[in-house]
Amino acid sequence: MFRQDRTNPSTAVSNWRGNRSTPKAWPSTAVSTWLNGGLFGAASFSAFGGIISQYVDSGDGKTYRVHTFRGSGKFVVSSGEADVDWLIVAGGGASGTGGGGAGGMTTGTGFAASTTSGDSGTAVHTIVVGKGGQNGGNNANTAGATVGGNSTALGQTTVVGGGQGMSGASDACVTGGSGGGGYFADPGDGTAGQGNDGGPYANAAGGGGKGEAGNADGVGQGGDGATGICWNAATPMYAGGGGAGDYNLAGVRLGGDGGGGNGGTETVSNDNTGSGCAGVPNTGGGAGGGDVTPVAGNGANGGAGIVILRYVVN
Repeated sequence: MFRQDRTNPSTAVSNWRGNRSTPKAWPSTAVSTWLNGGLFGAASFSAFGGIISQYVDSGDGKTYRVHTFRGSGKFVVSSGEADVDWLIVAGGGASGTGGGGAGGMTTGTGFAASTTSGDSGTAVHTIVVGKGGQNGGNNANTAGATVGGNSTALGQTTVVGGGQGMSGASDACVTGGSGGGGYFADPGDGTAGQGNDGGPYANAAGGGGKGEAGNADGVGQGGDGATGICWNAATPMYAGGGGAGDYNLAGVRLGGDGGGGNGGTETVSNDNTGSGCAGVPNTGGGAGGGDVTPVAGNGANGGAGIVILRYVVN
């Protein structure tokens, strides 16, 4: 029995909720309500979905629980309320000769998650993780690369997939989270707040990243990605642009930090055939472009996106 005279001995009798016990004060209230904090405090926050981990932030000393979604799924709140931070990255773009653009990336804080904040006022929050754009094994000088898939979570604005790297002047300029790099064609544009433009063309250019635009021909590196806020002890980078393919022995064009694939050359590539390297899975990295001369390599696939949610635990 809950004895308020023993639990709160210094509290005046007039301030007790009942003369002797909670059951007498609220005879029609279920016991589960008392135990879950319905009368004496809010229920603790509990949720499931994705890969769950936990870490202590060295900066603020708080303990965070993290839900990592490497593919689409559900974030389900089973009790309580909490302010949830988010990192959302879309799929990276595939490459032609120009490097693929990184998937769009956004971060934010303070989403009020509860048992009624999800889909149609329920506890269920649908999480969509965009897939990487596909090249389909096409020669880098052949059109056919696709943009990355969009990602969404917690009702935030859709995060746009990365634009594909260009394969020739016939390619249209493609807007993405970050734009694809040009190859004798205009590069793709980035989406404001989510990424940057691809590199301007001369021969072949790198794809844009979250942190910076792609580099023009002569350098051809992919734009670097970004970290956003701290998400775990390692704090990895995400959304790097793909490096351009080799052109006339220009050498290796590196992918941007954050999962961008390196461009292929006739001597250095992921399969020694001049093909570009794929974007790193679950980073939203753009694919590295394929070599054109003297070896005609293939483009590559963009890296899938990721969604990471975190909140403070007591």
